[in-house]
Amino acid sequence: MSKRQEIRQRRQRERNRNRILVILLVAAGALLIAFAFILPGIRQATGTSATTRTPIVAITPRAINAPTSGTSMGDPNAPVKMDVWEDFQCSGCMYYSTNLAPQIIQTYIETGKIYYTFHFMPFIDGDVGESHQATNAAMCANEQGRFWDYHDMLFANWTGENVGAYTDTRLVAFAEQIGLDMTGFKKCFEANTYATQISQDAQAGSDKGVPPTPGIFVNGQMVVSSQGKNLIPSFDDISSAIEAALVGK
Repeated sequence: MSKRQEIRQRRQRERNRNRILVILLVAAGALLIAFAFILPGIRQATGTSATTRTPIVAITPRAINAPTSGTSMGDPNAPVKMDVWEDFQCSGCMYYSTNLAPQIIQTYIETGKIYYTFHFMPFIDGDVGESHQATNAAMCANEQGRFWDYHDMLFANWTGENVGAYTDTRLVAFAEQIGLDMTGFKKCFEANTYATQISQDAQAGSDKGVPPTPGIFVNGQMVVSSQGKNLIPSFDDISSAIEAALVGK
């Protein structure tokens, strides 16, 4: 092989190597661009799965043998009025609503002795976050006459404060689970329709000295625990306040 042929072949090999290098660089650039577009979707999907991986606990709507109207239950002409302020993320509220409220309903509301009203106090995260959005969703369920079912759904699925139990995705799923009209619910929920009413309710509670929550009032007087100022009143504490109010009437 002549010297000229060797030079020609060497130059050809160099051109081939350069061509391959260019192809690899172009392919790598294309992959980087594609990844840049795909990454947000991956992050969104990961975030969604993280907040929905906890199974949703279904409920059987409870039968309340007393009239209900919005966030109130019982006879409006009952001799005693009971008002309770709660944050759906509050562990004490979850305990109260799960363990004590059913006893109050059976003993005093269904027997016509008290008129009971639930009030909103989303103090844990103010006007944004899970407390507010849970309250927002509950009011949208209330719009369809299903406040108490949604109330029970929220506490049945409580897992802690700001841990993803009440993400928007799960709040919508709760509404689906109890059979709400989803077109109306989503429109109400996304518009945050009742923000002003929620703020007014919370302000009324603050004016009365709430939080801590649950803030429990019988005929306007706060019920406190006999075991300590910062503890949740027991059923006996609440019962004693109600019985004293009944005697007063």
